[in-house]
Amino acid sequence: FLMERKTRAKINRKEVMLAKLRKSCSCTPKKLKNFVMDFFPVLRWLPKYHCKEYIWGDVMSGLVIGIILVPQAIAYSLLAGLKPIYSLYTSFFANIIYFLMGTSRHVSVGIFSLISLMVGQVVDRELLLAGFDLNDDAPPALGDGSLQNDSQTNTTAFNLTIAGMNAECGKECYAIGIATALTFVAGVYQVLMGIFRLGFVSMYLSESVLDGFATGASLTILTAQVKYLIGIKIPRSQGHGMLVITWINIFRNISQANLCDVITSAICIVVLVTAKELGDRYKHKLKFPLPTELVVIVVATLVSHYGKLNEVYASSVSGAIPTGFIPPKVPHFNLMLRVAVDALPLAIVSFVFTVSLSEMCAKKYAYTIRANQEMFAVGFCNIIPSFFHSFATSAALAKTLVKTSTGCQTQVSGVISAMVVLLVLLFLAPLFYSLQKCVLACIIIVSLRGALRKFRDVPARYHVNKVDTLVWVVTMSASALISTEIGLLVGIVFSMLCIIARTQRPRTALLGQIQNTSFYEDDLEYENLSSVPKVKIFRFEAPLYYANRNYFLKSLYRLTNLDPNLEAARRKKYEKKEKQHLKKGDHTTANGLGVGETTLQLVPKQIDFQALVVDCSSISFLDTTGVNTLKEILKDYKDLNISVLLACCNPSVIDSLKRGGYFGKDFGSIQEMLFYSIHNAVQFAKDQK
Repeated sequence: FLMERKTRAKINRKEVMLAKLRKSCSCTPKKLKNFVMDFFPVLRWLPKYHCKEYIWGDVMSGLVIGIILVPQAIAYSLLAGLKPIYSLYTSFFANIIYFLMGTSRHVSVGIFSLISLMVGQVVDRELLLAGFDLNDDAPPALGDGSLQNDSQTNTTAFNLTIAGMNAECGKECYAIGIATALTFVAGVYQVLMGIFRLGFVSMYLSESVLDGFATGASLTILTAQVKYLIGIKIPRSQGHGMLVITWINIFRNISQANLCDVITSAICIVVLVTAKELGDRYKHKLKFPLPTELVVIVVATLVSHYGKLNEVYASSVSGAIPTGFIPPKVPHFNLMLRVAVDALPLAIVSFVFTVSLSEMCAKKYAYTIRANQEMFAVGFCNIIPSFFHSFATSAALAKTLVKTSTGCQTQVSGVISAMVVLLVLLFLAPLFYSLQKCVLACIIIVSLRGALRKFRDVPARYHVNKVDTLVWVVTMSASALISTEIGLLVGIVFSMLCIIARTQRPRTALLGQIQNTSFYEDDLEYENLSSVPKVKIFRFEAPLYYANRNYFLKSLYRLTNLDPNLEAARRKKYEKKEKQHLKKGDHTTANGLGVGETTLQLVPKQIDFQALVVDCSSISFLDTTGVNTLKEILKDYKDLNISVLLACCNPSVIDSLKRGGYFGKDFGSIQEMLFYSIHNAVQFAKDQK
């Protein structure tokens, strides 16, 4: 039977486009109001805020996240290669802006280790190119944008006229200039992606790629913190192979380790890991997570200050953290040009992590987010703070999980967290002067536990899917051994190549009939299948297109044990010999048979089927090459008196075959060539004589 297709109404695409354009360009008060409400979602949900129901959970989660944010912000400044004050600015502004523009109720947006690492790598590279010393203990640089106004001389000043900064600028000033320019460009990219609705780019970052990238970057972060753990002074490595070079320098200088830093690091790591493990084990009994990082920082600062660890043991400390805000400043345009390429992977990674976490929370708590608005929110979380000496931000998994576990209901908790950070910015920041850098390094390393635990999941991941495991290993290795940006690119390209390879060399099979049923399955995979006499059933488990055309033909010829082209050539050669014998007047053939028996000789013994059924259920689409390939096998097998029948084709494949002329001009023979099930095709082949 032949099912009748529905007739589709013709759509005038030009008129549709013009109608959409007129609608989008029209401006009415209602449309303007909806636009503003959509752009600032807080205007929709804040008037409906249930104060009695939500306020306690929001205040508690906001206070807890704020307490966690402060030590993490100070610690992650080491990754970004910037002063701690800039990390605090970043945490403050990101929470306020996401409160106004975000659509997720639970995501915690702010400073994130991977983003800080990517910013720090660009900052270090540009500082090195500008001629600055990357040594953290270099004399403090004063100049335009400096926070300090004492009498120290600027020994690393650099004239930045070529970079668009006309005044003489020190190392710290230039570093934050690079970071803000990078952040501004990344934010612009994210806003442009939102305008042009390019959120689909995130689909190419699979879970294996993201996990591999995070794990590889975590190894890089851990490596960068080891020198602070043991208190040695080695240059910050730059460029490809940073991980290997850093470890070589660490082992070369291991004899210079500071015993005070080593002991402090060991104690801090033991305390932090023990507290984290106990927190994970008894989290169902705890109403909120233990503020272990804050306790460690407070105790370590007091010990360092009263024990004079910096003066007596030369332990490296955070130094002066000023209070208040620096006047806003426009990022330098020429610096933007220098970092425009680096900003692209930063923008994509920041957006992908934010949207994936937002979707995870929305699914868990049964509400919806708007991915496009999330892109705008993250974009402006980068653009606006870049004028206030902040660097790139993203949603952070660890803080988001803490936020949800402490009763967060809305983004009001983000405002509470911002107020905690503001308190530190205005009053408490100078108290962290004596805080050892090795304590900050311990906080960073312990925070990487989740990403580093991915190594334990490799056997289970390999058991589930070997290809995904290979993608994870390649992405992780490239991110750690080459660089984070190149690692991300390698992961994306390699995962795409894996998909292409799967479609280029897919599974192929000959099918047998399940006894006493109308179903057919792979003869090599299942027992007790019966072959159908005089019929071969071939399955190809991929789209048929230009890249796998040859594999399709080779697999078909191999499994059916018949290459129609070779068989046709053999027959032509035989017929040619027959004609030569007849011309000579010899009435016997080359095989000693009479002319009447020649027809029997022409039928090869190895052809044991009269019909070939192609199971198209796994063929999702055909391109021009795919259609021509099917037309080719139709013709070649027809020359051998073998009929080719197609079964289980989807509508798009049928349309491609019709447009390609597979069924002839008037589709008169379509009922004899196309079937809606394998069994129908087999029955037709059996009845055909």
